Amino acid sequence: MSFTHRLALLLLGFTLIHTVNGRFPHCWLYWEMERAREECQTQLQQQQTPDPAGCEGEWNNVSCWRGAAVGEVLTLPCPSPFLLLFGKNGNLSRTCTEKGWSSVYPDIGFACSSDISDEPKELVFYKVVQILSTLGHSLSLVSLLTSTVIICSFRRLHCMRNYIHLNLFVSFMLRAMAVLTKDVLLFSEDQTTDCSTQLSLVGCKASLVFFNYFIMANFFWLLVEGLYLHMLLLVIHTYSIRLSIYMVIGWGVPFVFTMAWIISRVNLEDTSCWEINDNPVPDRLINWPIMASITINFLLFISIIRILVQKLRSSDVGGNDQSQYRRLAKSTLLLIPLFGVNYVVFFYLMEPADKTLKQIKIFFDLGLGSFQGLIVAVLYCFLNSEVQTELRRTWRSLSLKRCAWRDYRLRSMSANQNGSDNCMQFPRNVRAQSILQTETTML
Repeated sequence: MSFTHRLALLLLGFTLIHTVNGRFPHCWLYWEMERAREECQTQLQQQQTPDPAGCEGEWNNVSCWRGAAVGEVLTLPCPSPFLLLFGKNGNLSRTCTEKGWSSVYPDIGFACSSDISDEPKELVFYKVVQILSTLGHSLSLVSLLTSTVIICSFRRLHCMRNYIHLNLFVSFMLRAMAVLTKDVLLFSEDQTTDCSTQLSLVGCKASLVFFNYFIMANFFWLLVEGLYLHMLLLVIHTYSIRLSIYMVIGWGVPFVFTMAWIISRVNLEDTSCWEINDNPVPDRLINWPIMASITINFLLFISIIRILVQKLRSSDVGGNDQSQYRRLAKSTLLLIPLFGVNYVVFFYLMEPADKTLKQIKIFFDLGLGSFQGLIVAVLYCFLNSEVQTELRRTWRSLSLKRCAWRDYRLRSMSANQNGSDNCMQFPRNVRAQSILQTETTML
């Protein structure tokens, strides 16, 4: 494995824990050093002219050295890109001599970096998580798009419950597209990319804004699902919350917090691509609403499970204890992906200090968590009895039309032919019977 590939995987592990900045891995270090060089040139121009007998300030492709007198020793910390990447708090020194600046000591590779080949298992882990995340979001995107088309195509499926499901599907799709786009920009290993053409800061910031908004909107639509089901179980059926209110909660509330995040970024920490979170205020405007939605949804989940237990124990529900527990377990498993209960386990563990616990959090949140959209699409569309009924009804209708067309052609080809065909096995009233049966079952 080349050093560039190792660097890309190390950057992958770094960005899986921190906020992504949407940049190519093999260009990231180059761009950071270019930014440091420009800042250095600005600082040196503002400084006073040093003693002619001393050393002029310069940028040595690594650090910014101010002007110094002969015999003066300057010590600087490791460049911030190396510090963020390797986490090694080393120092670099140079001495101003009569002949000019001495060489940097100790060697930058020893003082500021580490041999990333010493941890091949960790690099493989990050690569596996990246592959799982890409696969999960891709499958989720395809399945959710198919589910959306199916529900929108049948008018019988147009109801409040499915409208909320559709918005949840759209939020999952937008989240998947944002993650896949971010991965293409951030983890591309295309060595032909010209690093001298840096991405526009405006476009970079815009991509991060949409990324944060789609993530937050997805969590709030999970909350809407919990609110709707909880209201359905508790409130009298004649009263219902309008869809517009759910739309405000799912799309409007994240928009408000995202705008507040943008304003705080512009005023408090308008640096680079907004990927550095030295000021905690902007980061909290994104994380705290998500944490609140997860907490509320978990409480709703517990309340709904309690209601289901009470209903199963009531005298109106038949069956023995074993069947009741089986139905309760099935209902609980169905509600877990819809409520996002899986996020409760690790979300409050923002950045654990333990290395193993950190990898477990990354694996579940980013690796297996990417398949949540696929699970939701399968459970609440493909395995939905109403959807299956509509699909069967459409298939039977198409089969009847096809058979009628074939029968017409056979009759027109020969007046003496009796028109018998395998398609005639469907009786004329099969569609009416299927409709009555479906409606009865749904009621």
